[in-house]
Amino acid sequence: MESTTAEVSEELSRIIPEHWEVPETLKSSMYYSLMAGGKRLRPLLVVAAAEAFGGSRAAALPIACAVEIVHTYSLIHDDLPAMDNDDYRRGKLTNHKVYGEAAAILAGDALLTHAFYCIVQAGRSHGVPAERLLCIVEDLAEMAGARGMVGGQAADMAGEQGITQLQELEFIHLHKTGDLIIFSLLAGGRIGGASAGQLEGLRRFGRDLGLAFQIQDDILDLVGDEAKLGKATQSDVQQQKVTYPYFVGMDASLREVERLTQSAKQALVDAAIPDATRLLEIADYLMKRDH
Repeated sequence: MESTTAEVSEELSRIIPEHWEVPETLKSSMYYSLMAGGKRLRPLLVVAAAEAFGGSRAAALPIACAVEIVHTYSLIHDDLPAMDNDDYRRGKLTNHKVYGEAAAILAGDALLTHAFYCIVQAGRSHGVPAERLLCIVEDLAEMAGARGMVGGQAADMAGEQGITQLQELEFIHLHKTGDLIIFSLLAGGRIGGASAGQLEGLRRFGRDLGLAFQIQDDILDLVGDEAKLGKATQSDVQQQKVTYPYFVGMDASLREVERLTQSAKQALVDAAIPDATRLLEIADYLMKRDH
């Protein structure tokens, strides 16, 4: 995980071609958030899924960068005063606190657009067939947009008026967080030439893993270490946001994380993924994480 994270970060550090004329403030704002650290979970899943099918690591890296770019844009926008109004992200001032709201919005816009450029480079530089790239582009447009991550964020904003059912919260978690995780797995599987049945197994794995990941985030917001998390805890409580522990309690939330993780792992077994070792290890790591 550490070596892949380092490799992805190295790729991200030069993601904008040197010969492009880009306003310096915009470029600086983009890189500020892009290089702020983080778990690089989604790129890890792209690479691990590709390698589970014997796919090329080099071909997977541009896609891994693309999904991290989309994730970063979403964080920049989520932190804005009109959204979650956060001052810190990964232990650093949020983008708009450094560059201003207008620059932060534009940085997010530029990152989202650039993700699709990166996907194309997997074909141009690494020979990924155009048909596979078309499927990856289609998946990203769906899972990052109105039906996916943005839809989940919209539901989250609406939910601030009061969520009364657990199913409403699960909808937010599955889309705001889970869909990019599912995309990462499907993209890696497509790079490696996964069959339709195997892609469905990766989808099931990603759905359960994504929900478990977000429930764990809800738990850590209540009991986590601010130094490890890189942001303030109790923020959900202060903003009066309804979370998983609110509905079912802390103990039941912990049990649900474990149940979902085991269900996710079983999906890989059922789909007969050729070498799921890394994916299984990542699932276990996420279940026990403290940041």
